[in-house]
Amino acid sequence: MEITEVRIKLMDDSDDRLQAFCSVTLDDCFVIRDLKIIDGSNGPFVAMPSRKLTSHCPQCGCKNHLRSAYCNQCGARLKEDRAIRDADGRTKLYADIAHPINSKCREMIQERVIAAFRVEVEQSKQPGYRSRYDEAYGDEVPIIDAGPEDTGPMRPPKTKAIQPAGSEPRPPHMSKSGDRPAESAPRRKGGDDFGAGIL
Repeated sequence: MEITEVRIKLMDDSDDRLQAFCSVTLDDCFVIRDLKIIDGSNGPFVAMPSRKLTSHCPQCGCKNHLRSAYCNQCGARLKEDRAIRDADGRTKLYADIAHPINSKCREMIQERVIAAFRVEVEQSKQPGYRSRYDEAYGDEVPIIDAGPEDTGPMRPPKTKAIQPAGSEPRPPHMSKSGDRPAESAPRRKGGDDFGAGIL
């Protein structure tokens, strides 16, 4: 496996530990997005893309993040001990979406991404700098050449799917009990028809 491209998106707020987002292309054919470059106590390190872990509400079954004290759907109070703990006893709140399965691969990704991060930081100091992070990959966005006949405004294609209006009104909906129209609620006197027929 070879890392063929690394794209970096620097964060504006330098007070935060999150320094940048990153995408890594493997073998010119597979992209992993949303790796994070975080400022640690020993310098920057790479955090893999992750998602917040959830658990179900015992009352309504809605999914809620593990740190939620109340259900997002029904408002029921949630137990505090729902989180899974790792071997050290720390609460596990996130699960990696993509991650290396051995230390050699982790070190390769770490070295390549941190090197690209440092280059990007230097490039960002140049006038006219623009990040390539959000640019399209390969054939993700097809490019269509406009010919001479395509210079006018775009119009929807002509179709015959729209039916003409009928000349007579349709009959009213019928009740299930018979073939006569369902009766409407009695009208109130006084000319105010607001809400009439609801009950």
